[in-house]
Amino acid sequence: MKISNAAIKKLVKSEADVRISDSAARAIAALLEKKAKTIAKYAVSSAKKKGRKAVVEDDIDSYRLKYGG
Repeated sequence: MKISNAAIKKLVKSEADVRISDSAARAIAALLEKKAKTIAKYAVSSAKKKGRKAVVEDDIDSYRLKYGG
């Protein structure tokens, strides 16, 4: 999965009227992608433990409650 620089720049712009460099946007995207992979692995494991083949919102909420966020 790849989070685009444009999406990061739009997010930053919506929070504050500032510009963000390409390298800073790439750094944020890399952190978000790493976190998303961690959450996805947890959610898949949670779904499998519950006998499901699909990840549901409850799996994500379970991660949030356990690890914060």
